Amino acid sequence: MAATSTASKKSKRPRISLDRSIERMRKQLADLAPYVKKGKASRSLEEFDAESERLIAESLGETSALLDAYQYAQLGEAAGLVNMTEEAPESIGLDGERQSLMQRSRVLESCVSELEARRAAEPKKLRSGKQVLTGPQVAEHMSPELRSVPHTASLREAGQLMQKWKTGSLLVTDKQTYVGFITDSALARDVVANGLDPNTTAVKTCVRTPLVAIHGDRPLIEAVRLMKEQATRHLAVAQDGQIIGVISVSNILRYYSGVV
Repeated sequence: MAATSTASKKSKRPRISLDRSIERMRKQLADLAPYVKKGKASRSLEEFDAESERLIAESLGETSALLDAYQYAQLGEAAGLVNMTEEAPESIGLDGERQSLMQRSRVLESCVSELEARRAAEPKKLRSGKQVLTGPQVAEHMSPELRSVPHTASLREAGQLMQKWKTGSLLVTDKQTYVGFITDSALARDVVANGLDPNTTAVKTCVRTPLVAIHGDRPLIEAVRLMKEQATRHLAVAQDGQIIGVISVSNILRYYSGVV
C-alpha cells in the first residue's frame, strides 16, 4: 500500500510543477497590465523583464524559443525576432514603446498556452517521450496569397511585381513548382554588390533555394524557431502536400504586437 502511495505521489509531481508554473506565468501576465495601461507598477520595467526571463527559463527551459521571443520583444523590432538585420521591419502602426509592451504580453500568453498544452498532453508525452508544442497555428497568421514569379523572369520584373503587390518577397516557380523565395533585400543587395543588370539578369541568380516550408497546423512559435535555424524571414506554408500560403517575420510580429 505504501509503495502504491509513493508511486502515486511521484506521478503527480510533474502536474503539480506545471500547475505552479502556469499560475506564476498568469500572475506575471497580469502584472504587465499597469505598464501597458501606463498605471502604477510595483517595480521597474527592467526588474519585470528580468523576472519574466527567469520565469520562462525555469518553466520552459533556457533554450525555449519563447525566451528568445521575449528578449526580442524588449527591443520591439522585427529584425530581432530572427536575429538578422538585412531587412527593415514593416510598420504596423503602433508607437515603439507600446508595440514592445504588447509583444511582451503576447509572448507571455504563448507561454501560458504552451504550459497548459504540456499539462494536458502529459500522459501522452510520458508514453511517447515527445514534447508537444501548442499555441496559435501558423495557418491562422499566414498570408494566403501566393505571389510568385517565374525563375526565368528578370530581376526588374520581380521588383515591379513586389511593388505592385506591396510585398517584400515572392515565391519563385520552375515549371509550375515552387522552388524558393526571392526577397526585396536580397534583390537589392545582389544587384548593387555584384553589379547585376536587373533588365537582363534572371531571378534564378538571386533565388534562395531550397524552399523552406512549415505545415500550417504547427504552432506559430515553431515558425520562429525554424526561421532562426534557417536564417530566413519567409517560410512557405504547406498542407496536404500543397503550398497554401506564406508566413513572414512581419506576420509573426503583428501577432506578438496584438495587431490584426
